Amino acid sequence: MKEQSPSIYAERLAGAGFAALVFDAAYQGESEGEPRGLENPFQRAEDIKSAVTYLTTRPDIDPDRIGALGICASGGYVPYAAQTDHRVKSVATVSAVDLGSVFREGLGRTQDPAVLDAMLDQAGALRTAEARGAAPRLEAWIPDNAEELLETATRQFRETFEFYCTPRGHHPRANQGWVLRSIDLIAQYDSYAMIRLISPRPLLMIAGSEAETAYFSREAIEKAAEPKELVLIDGATHIDLYDKDEYVTPAVAELVAFFGKHLAA
Repeated sequence: MKEQSPSIYAERLAGAGFAALVFDAAYQGESEGEPRGLENPFQRAEDIKSAVTYLTTRPDIDPDRIGALGICASGGYVPYAAQTDHRVKSVATVSAVDLGSVFREGLGRTQDPAVLDAMLDQAGALRTAEARGAAPRLEAWIPDNAEELLETATRQFRETFEFYCTPRGHHPRANQGWVLRSIDLIAQYDSYAMIRLISPRPLLMIAGSEAETAYFSREAIEKAAEPKELVLIDGATHIDLYDKDEYVTPAVAELVAFFGKHLAA
């Protein structure tokens, strides 16, 4: 949601002198698209390219100095879109995640392959059901019994719950469910397979040193070509970088320096 972490970073970047655009992806928030909650990585990439197109039409924007920042899953979508959109002159991510990998293999790559097989079987059945008139089936991002699971859950789950399910990060327009048949779109998507195509444009990836998702940034940087940089924010977890000032402040300082260097006139 644009009102959550993206706006925190956008406001700080704007305060440093950058023009910043945030937007809701198709099927989410205030953007259009049915069914609501569809998670289509390829549409997400198109949304990013459309945002770039919009910026190029504005008289107050230099079309040769457009950069892009993605947070969490958008830290996968933004590099993916920028691989083939040369109008994006510099690319940055915070707490990046490859959603395709998460669904194919689980966080940390510990998921039994049978889980994905079962979900893909279900996705096919749900497509058939929708064609016969059934409503799209929504799956909760965070289950209804999440509070009961907190004591035994991973740190990532506990922190995700704390952010999205409390006043800290909750927003009434934030979708609490995703269309389950999206899995057959997500599973074939790979954020970083062709990340080398961003070069010779610069790439900066920022992750928390304690983040369970940091391996995505490390591996993406290994695959990327120069110029590239990985910055680890000491002590930060994945969710800490969403909104906690002691971690957001150094992350924004890195982004200001990066975009300032590579987008300067």
